[in-house]
Formats: sequence, structure tokens, C-alpha cells
Amino acid sequence: MKKITLFFLASIVIELVFSGCAGNSGKVATEEAATAKPNIVVIYLDDLGYGDVGAYGATKIQTPNMDRLATEGVLFTDGHASSSTCTPSRYALLTGVYPWRNKDAKILPGTAPLIIDTAQQTVPKMLKEQGYYTGVVGKWHLGLGSGHVDWNQHVSPGPNEIGFDYSYIMAATQDRVPTVYLENGLVEGLDPNDPIEVSYSQNFEGEPTGKDNPELLTMRWEHGHNNSIVNGVPRIGFMKGGEKAKWSDVDMADHFLAKAQDYVKQHKNEPFFLYYALQQPHVPRTPHPRFVGKTDLGPRGDVIVEADWCIGEFIKTLEEEGILENTLIVFSSDNGPVLNDGYYDDAVERNGDHTPAGPLRGGKYSLFEAGTRVPFITYWKGKIQPGTSDALVCQMDLLASLARLAGTRVDNTDSEELLDVLMGTSKEGRSSLVLEASTRTAYRAGNWLMIPPYNGPAVASNVNIELGNSPEFQLYNLSDDLGQQNNQATENPEKLQEMLEDYKAIIGASNPKVEALELK
Repeated sequence: MKKITLFFLASIVIELVFSGCAGNSGKVATEEAATAKPNIVVIYLDDLGYGDVGAYGATKIQTPNMDRLATEGVLFTDGHASSSTCTPSRYALLTGVYPWRNKDAKILPGTAPLIIDTAQQTVPKMLKEQGYYTGVVGKWHLGLGSGHVDWNQHVSPGPNEIGFDYSYIMAATQDRVPTVYLENGLVEGLDPNDPIEVSYSQNFEGEPTGKDNPELLTMRWEHGHNNSIVNGVPRIGFMKGGEKAKWSDVDMADHFLAKAQDYVKQHKNEPFFLYYALQQPHVPRTPHPRFVGKTDLGPRGDVIVEADWCIGEFIKTLEEEGILENTLIVFSSDNGPVLNDGYYDDAVERNGDHTPAGPLRGGKYSLFEAGTRVPFITYWKGKIQPGTSDALVCQMDLLASLARLAGTRVDNTDSEELLDVLMGTSKEGRSSLVLEASTRTAYRAGNWLMIPPYNGPAVASNVNIELGNSPEFQLYNLSDDLGQQNNQATENPEKLQEMLEDYKAIIGASNPKVEALELK
């Protein structure tokens, strides 16, 4: 009797969650369907801008698979990463906590310790507690270990210690050492007779570098990327050994795709969560030869097309395995776009009329909207009805929203429960949001954006991106000034004061000093 009662209650709860999502015809029809937990996939790109996707206005890059998610799902026009750089955004997505609350949530070297406390609530941990099998495939960049990593032994703590049952990752980014894959904490393919050594302070004797050995390079560095050379590409940091374990850059997209597909096939008969973190279009941009020349924009455009193909192949796998109709897909990017981010790859010279940031101002590293406003799409075949939403949403809200979807709730986080918004049945998103860029913060309230005064350059010259720094307050009404050209701080002091008070109530006093910008 007790089991029957619990079964009946679970059916009622899930029916209430999903009733109305697809109109009357979308209501759950059977007890089996009513009690099934949907699979959840987060597809996360790296440095993909608001204007890099066809559905968001791109015309120079063809992205039919991303566009399919948008035209058959909900396209958010005001969807945000928490930050305009990668590590903080990934931290917020997985923990539901503002990254500026964690002093270590900054762009990390490849040897940084894990910045998510193993006792902390996370999306995979929450879903695991609700019966999900949880996995991550792709870029990690949230630190590993507790201070000093021996890459020749089991590396811990890492993804498996914060809730992932399975992890297949690169430790940091494609432009950083170590240039190896780790599966559940172990370097894949490591020869014990060729141990790995990694340092971010000094080179190992006899090892060539991009700075000293340009004759060995197949890709030239422009700034910052002039240390150890792997596959002809100079990296950040120094590495010795591990030759058999080193990845092939041009095969990376295919490699991660195959791992994501295998994960789906192995766990299709149980509810699963997959965080599929693609490396494109972050530098070094190394498209497989199949995709070279697919655009007129050079490697940056080509790797976006490659990523789109990967997404299409992944969706095809969900279809072939018969689980697409029971899978919620959330698609987004960790921050806004950048062209020249450390290598000479013609991204600037061949950009032409393409606008990676779309109508927005700024880009990666910036407090202006293009730093954090990114493609943000939710798709669930048969459950989410196609549409466009102007609701203010943030990746940080996935924790609370997915908790409701899974039949539980989380407290004491910055994550807001917006499941109905993500499902397209409500347009009431966040009322406010604190955004972050390299330790600096700004404040969104409704369609208004307030940026406090900050010291530092107005433009990061190496990447040619406006950072949002100014000695004066900045106030923009995005409803009629999306490009942020009209600073209303002087003419609208009442609104400025209102926003400043609300901002300080959340974050405390603003610090006008800024840390040196790390362009990596």
C-alpha cells in the first residue's frame, strides 16, 4: 500500500510540473510516462558570441543544428552566463552560486586546485541524489587536486568528487598544459616509463618553447602563448613527458563527440545528466581538415561550423537511441566572443562583415552586455513549444530549476527557480542579476544596466575589446539602447541611485580597483 501511495503522489507531482507545457495535447498520457525522469543535457560552448549563431542573426556562418534547437525550442534573447570569462561561468553553472563570492573563481592555470568544495551543492550532486547517472565530457577548467598534482597518479579531487559519476575531460583549456585527457581522474594512455611533469613557472631543461623555437611552430603566437610546444602549437605553461598521452588537436571535437555519444548509448535506459562542454571556438582554433574552409572567416568560423556538426551528430544519436523526446537540452556559451585571443589565425583579418557580438557592445572580458549575454536555448521535443523569450535568465539558475524538474528543491544559493521560464510557459524571468568580469561586477535590474566606476584601461588593446572601465558611473536602458551608446547616469540620477542601493545590498561596497586582466 505504501509503495502504491508513493507512486500515485509522484505521478501527481510530475503531472503538475508538465501540464500546460505543450497545451492540452501535451499532458502525460500514461503512468509510465508520468513517472519517468527526463534526461538532461547541457551543451556548453567556449567563447561563442551572441551573433555567432544563425538563429541570433549570423549570416556568414551556417549553424543549422544550433538553429534547429532554437527554432524548435525557446530562444532566449536575454540569457546570460554569470561572467565574461570561462572559469567563473562554469563555477556558477555547476554550483548555482555567484562566482564573485569565491575569490578563487578566476581564470585558472592548468595546475590550479579544484575550486568547488567537495561538500558544496552542485547540479550533478543534486541530480545524482534524485536517481540520475551524471557525466561530464569536454573542457573542465575548474581546477583539479588540492594544490600539487601528480599527473602520473589518480588525480583527486575533481569532477567525480563533486557529483559526476563519470568524467572525461581536459584539465583546463586547449591552449594550456597538460595537453592530455583524463578519464575518471586518470590520464588516458599514459606510459609509466614517460611520466608527465608540468610547471607554470619555469621550463624543463632541454624542452623547446614557442618563444625560443619558432621554427617548430605550425601556429604563431601573438601574446601569452609561447611556452611548451605540442603538435606545433605553443601553449601556456611548461610540460615534459607523456608523449603517448598527448591529444591530437584536430581530432579533439570528434573525440569528445564520440565520448558523449558513448555515454548516451551506455545510459539510455536510466535517467542521465550530461554536461557536454565543447572546446570551440576557444583558441587554438584547430578545425579537423573536413571543416577547413567551410567559412570565409578562417579557423574561427570553421570551428563553429565543426561544433555545429558535432551538435547535430549528438542529437542524431539521441534520436537513434529513441530518447530525444525524453531529453531536455540546454544550449549556451560560457562568455562572449573574442577574435584575437593569443594566436595569429586570421580571425581579425578575415572577419569581414561578421559581427560575433551581434548588436551588443563589448565581448569576452567585458562588463558590457556582449561579455555575458550569449546564445541561450532550451529544447525538449514534444514538451517545449517553439518560441522566443525576452525573460532575463542566467546559467546559474539551472541548479534550482533542474532541481524542481527532478522533483526536489535547493536552498541557500543564488540560483533562482525558473523552470516554467525555461520550459517556455512563463515570461517572468529574473528581476535582477549581478554580472562579473575579471573581479569587476555590474548590475542588471529589468532592462537597466549599471556599471560602477572602475580604474583600468577602457579597452584591452591586445584583444581590442571594450572592458566597461570608466571613472564615471554608467547607466544604460537596454530596452531602447541595446548597443549601450547613451549613458544616462547624469540625466537620470534617481534611477542610478535606486540601482546603486539595490546593488550594494547584494554585493556590498564596490571596489574601484581592478586586478590585472589576464588575457587567456
